[in-house]
Amino acid sequence: MAGKLYIKGFRIDHHAPEYADSYLSKIAALRHLYDFSFHRPVTFFVGENGSGKSTILEALAVNLGFNAEGGSKNFTFSTSMTHSDLYKAVRVIKGPDHPKDGFFLRAESFYNLASNVDEIGDPIFLEQYGGKSLHQQSHGESFLSLMLHRFRGHGVYILDEPEAALSPTKLMTMLVRIKELVNQQSQLIIATHSPMLMAYPNADIYFISNEGVKKTRYEDTEHYNVMRHFLEDPQKMLHYLLD
Repeated sequence: MAGKLYIKGFRIDHHAPEYADSYLSKIAALRHLYDFSFHRPVTFFVGENGSGKSTILEALAVNLGFNAEGGSKNFTFSTSMTHSDLYKAVRVIKGPDHPKDGFFLRAESFYNLASNVDEIGDPIFLEQYGGKSLHQQSHGESFLSLMLHRFRGHGVYILDEPEAALSPTKLMTMLVRIKELVNQQSQLIIATHSPMLMAYPNADIYFISNEGVKKTRYEDTEHYNVMRHFLEDPQKMLHYLLD
């Protein structure tokens, strides 16, 4: 079977001081989240801005040893200590297999990651990223270069809003790359707003809201329905919004 479940799930200790005594206890979705299980190689977390999906991915990534601003476990750069302490209250439940690769792609701090790759300055290291400075490519090209060259398969890839720099055409390229990585025994955990990415077949989609985390169908996501209604009759939608 394609794909692996290197990460089977996680638990949040609501009594841990890092959770109970911080702003995290005020995030509604987290108050309802105690145990979570992964069931498929590709899992999407969706929800409104501020719902907590990026906070959850960040906690998973840091708990697993990835750099909080993005990168593999070998990256140690830090430009601003803004990540939450949720990772200290999270217990990750691992599967029997150990990944050979892994990466945390965080759209909001990708510039810092690209700068760190340049600062290392090792041509052999740069080859892992396509052999060309990520800063010498467009934002979208550098995202895809990372996924095409650095992601080697047999790994855990945590992606926080990877669609941020990608055109619709490049999003389709990313869908193909996700399939390739799954075929290479990988697990992907993705926070996204993109209806195109959410359409990936046989993925689990979890909607994060004030009521907690709930599994949902693609066709029931707000992202899909808003986009569908807009594209079916953009003039009607614009009239409703602007007039």
